[in-house]
Amino acid sequence: MSKYDIIVLGSGPGGYVTAIRASQLGFKTAVIEKESLGGVCLNWGCIPTKALLKSAQVFDYLKHAEDYGLSLENPDKDFTKVVERSRGIANGMSNGVQFLMKKNKIDVINGFGKLKPGKKVEVDGKEYTADHIIIATGSRSRQLPNIPQDGKKVIGYREAMTLKKQPKSMIVVGSGAIGAEFAHFYNAMGTKVTIVEYLPNLVPLEDEEVSKQFERSFKKAGIKVMTNSSVESVDTSGKTIKASVKTKKGEEILEAEIVLSAVGIKSNLENIGLEEVGIVVDRDKILVNDWYQTNIPGYYAIGDITPGPALAHVASAEGITCIEKIKGMHIESIDYGNIPGCTYATPEIASVGFTEKQAIEKGYDIKVGKFPFSASGKASAAGTKEGFVKVIFDAKYGEWLGCHMIGAGVTDMIAEAVLGRKLETTGHEVLKTIHPHPTMSEAVMEAVADAYGEVIHL
Repeated sequence: MSKYDIIVLGSGPGGYVTAIRASQLGFKTAVIEKESLGGVCLNWGCIPTKALLKSAQVFDYLKHAEDYGLSLENPDKDFTKVVERSRGIANGMSNGVQFLMKKNKIDVINGFGKLKPGKKVEVDGKEYTADHIIIATGSRSRQLPNIPQDGKKVIGYREAMTLKKQPKSMIVVGSGAIGAEFAHFYNAMGTKVTIVEYLPNLVPLEDEEVSKQFERSFKKAGIKVMTNSSVESVDTSGKTIKASVKTKKGEEILEAEIVLSAVGIKSNLENIGLEEVGIVVDRDKILVNDWYQTNIPGYYAIGDITPGPALAHVASAEGITCIEKIKGMHIESIDYGNIPGCTYATPEIASVGFTEKQAIEKGYDIKVGKFPFSASGKASAAGTKEGFVKVIFDAKYGEWLGCHMIGAGVTDMIAEAVLGRKLETTGHEVLKTIHPHPTMSEAVMEAVADAYGEVIHL
């Protein structure tokens, strides 16, 4: 039996980051992985989807070359090569994680790991033991019983990344980050896309003004948007799929070549030994304390399988926090009220903190500022004038309650608000911080200035 200080079950952005931090802190560490190092994020999620979206962005630039005073006749795309590029980037990132495992002297155990009592994990009949076992098995596409995925006509995000042929038409069910990003990608490639959302707004977790702008942008791009609607059933017996959609006006039958189900995720908890060990699970999530300890000493859980936000950067932060606590370091628990969320469609969306509605519901007296990119010199020069930055402050103390952005490159701008909130920055401090000109990030300062009645460029 091989003995370790730390065994990590799963090598996604939670698992592999945890293993590296453990090694840095002097722990003898092993990672167990049944597929490819990097997990869903590197191989089937965050990274390859961004590669697809970059191809879509470049293609869109080519189609609008004349807007920039350039001439280009009949730009076209090779869908197969677009997919191949995405897969190549994913493979490169996975190889990078392999390098990091070797560099940090972490043992990689390939196979399906099953937890055992007594701080043990079994992999293909062989047992490994550790003082601390960290479960980081992640999640997969959630399946609805009325929209069963067959991997061909009704698909999840994995198949959406590797279709052999571009479909002429697609119905996307769900408008969270995954649904929104694929709807944008396939529409930009030339597929006729309809997006169906059960709730009143697209990207329903975002600030309502952001959702409304996003819906306008999608409609302008040629995507059919159906909110307050639900796919009740799909008929895959014919050449095309017939989807029965319940709307406020009644039932509507939609036809498409492909239905992409993007209705959330399902935790990977099956058959990993939770019941045998006695680890408590509630509503598809492993219950943990602030330091990611389960109810059974020596067993921990991080990432999508715990009740926090199912985001790669959250899983990484949880893993680091977990390991540093095991080491006995003096650390703070994670502030889940200051987690940034990003959607990488066009336009991009980025947000942190309270929405305007949430701030009001919490009883705050608020100051709200907004600056449109149509008034930004950099956005005008770049031809990306859609969207805005919106900020929300507590009127009494100046606390930065929330920041919501929609537009080009905003996923790279949101960190200013996350850091500012972490440092308990006030509105006046942001306002008096000189931002470079011309940049998209000036819009943050200008939005704050608007909140305090000092905006210059509106």
